[in-house]
Amino acid sequence: MDKAPSRIVDEVARALLESGLTGARLVIGLSGGLDSVVLLHCLTGLMSELRLDVSALHVHHGLSPHADDWARFCARLCGRAGVPFAQVAIVVDRDSGLGTEAAAREARYAVFRRQPVDAVALAHHQDDQAETLLLQLLRGAGVRGLSAMPLVRTLDAASGLRLVRPLLDVPRAEIHAYACEHDLSWIEDESNADARFERNFLRGEILPRLAQRFPAAIETLSRAALNLADAQSVLDDVARLDARRALRAEGLEVRVLGRLSGARARNLLRWFLEREGMGAPSRERIEEALRQGLLARSDARVRVKVGPGWLQRHRGRLYVEPVRPDPPPAWRVPWRGEQALRLPVGLGSLRFEPATGAGLSLARLRATEVLVRARTGGERMRLAPERPSRTLKNLLREAAIPAWQRDRLPLLFAGEVLVWAPGVGEDRRYAAGAGEAGVMPSWDRPG
Repeated sequence: MDKAPSRIVDEVARALLESGLTGARLVIGLSGGLDSVVLLHCLTGLMSELRLDVSALHVHHGLSPHADDWARFCARLCGRAGVPFAQVAIVVDRDSGLGTEAAAREARYAVFRRQPVDAVALAHHQDDQAETLLLQLLRGAGVRGLSAMPLVRTLDAASGLRLVRPLLDVPRAEIHAYACEHDLSWIEDESNADARFERNFLRGEILPRLAQRFPAAIETLSRAALNLADAQSVLDDVARLDARRALRAEGLEVRVLGRLSGARARNLLRWFLEREGMGAPSRERIEEALRQGLLARSDARVRVKVGPGWLQRHRGRLYVEPVRPDPPPAWRVPWRGEQALRLPVGLGSLRFEPATGAGLSLARLRATEVLVRARTGGERMRLAPERPSRTLKNLLREAAIPAWQRDRLPLLFAGEVLVWAPGVGEDRRYAAGAGEAGVMPSWDRPG
């Protein structure tokens, strides 16, 4: 860098070191605004010292008449800095029910999750932290919603992709001073002045008045968010301890849940729903789910909408069933020896692991047409060599497979014979003998 490094550069370096991102491939989410321009400047100045491979990504939302100009500005900025630049155009679903801001964020993060790097770097700062706390408080959020944005979090568990916010402890005023000190140029999004957006209203109208009366308001609110994040961490630890006794076969034991205090029962159920990808349901939804799950008659059907799915009760346990599209009617997929077989939408996939003396006889399967399809009724299987065959209906009931899952199970047929069913097992008439080549099917359910 051509000028003496300021505290901001030291802060960015510290954040990356704490996150274990030295020598990492980083892509910065570059909007062209003040914050991301400053972060790009800091990261390029640290490339040699921290052995960083830095590139930039501009997500073109198409929401502003100036969006094309912003994209060109970002491309020129990266060209002058010698930083690889990419641009991705997205279509924001204005009818999603999330609102324009939230829908744009969802689409933007979907792009971030596809990046072939170690981490995506975003320019959120201390003022953003305080604004988020106030917004969530006004929306009636719980402890998790009020918790601080973390310095680093996982974006995609499968690839290990992370999101890092190196400016999170830096106030907006310092970022602006840094940009002026280094003669940086940036663009102004005209929508940032539109007080119809909740965050802009807080930023332009409320926080400045708070700061007049409480000069350290931004720092104090940011610190409160960090304290709430610590509290949420403890609540998660308590939920995991309770889950050791309550979580069985992907369901929560109602009798264990019912023995907990109200607060701990709500905490455990909330943790369970978030673990199953249901987001953070409202307190009202949590209490309704507990009321039905704990108090409904043992033979009553319990089905409560929670986020993008349903909470259902089966044999004394609560299960989450995501809302998934229905597969096509009378669907069937042939198996021709693949190790992985993709099934119709909403059904996941099957894996076939080679084995010797175990699983299904590969020779017997190759002697006939093998299909994967749904139940049609009347199927039978023989699970023991000296026992008669039994109806799949009874076998599914004995295996405690919930009723709402049974018609979506992918079943493996050799000709007209059902030879394998998830959660039930294989027909012994098709079992591989000692030393014989076999294959062991398994179901990767969607989600």
